[in-house]
Amino acid sequence: MGSAIWTASAANLSNWVHWSLGNTLFLEGIAVALTNLLLLRRFDYFRLIRNLLYILPFSYILQWFAEFFNYIGVPSLNIWWRVILDIIGLFGIAVAVSIYQRANLIMHPNDDFPYILRFRFMHGSSVWSQWTSYVPPILIVIISAIGAHRLVAVNFGTVYNVLTQGYLIGWSDQHIFPQLHHHLNYKK
Repeated sequence: MGSAIWTASAANLSNWVHWSLGNTLFLEGIAVALTNLLLLRRFDYFRLIRNLLYILPFSYILQWFAEFFNYIGVPSLNIWWRVILDIIGLFGIAVAVSIYQRANLIMHPNDDFPYILRFRFMHGSSVWSQWTSYVPPILIVIISAIGAHRLVAVNFGTVYNVLTQGYLIGWSDQHIFPQLHHHLNYKK
């Protein structure tokens, strides 16, 4: 039913260049981690190391889950079950991102990116920062789909993710562990 937009971009790039999804996710994560340092306007070794520590296992675990869901037959479920699973999964991702952005111990670079945008450039708007952070993966999807002559991993869930992730993160900030606050660790 479609992936979150960053995963969809990696899936399309992987399909185009014939790399494994895990390797593509890892390399995409490194590129975003370096972009984050440019946005911070300083080289933050600790932040880079934390980003890399997150993406190394995550990239390959995500590839395993994609294979696992195919193995157990999720793609062959009735469309309504797939939509429900997609919404539940993407809502869970938004809640998790909200919690771990506020804890700010270790983050995936793709979640650190809108976090930096949110508080450095978007006056705290989770919606605008998410939408802005989706420009690169949307461009990757378009370029890869044109190059491969095929669009993969884009469907209802991808559109739902792009349209709602920022709102759901903002909602979760206020309603899920509201005593947990953002700890900004950069200079404006």
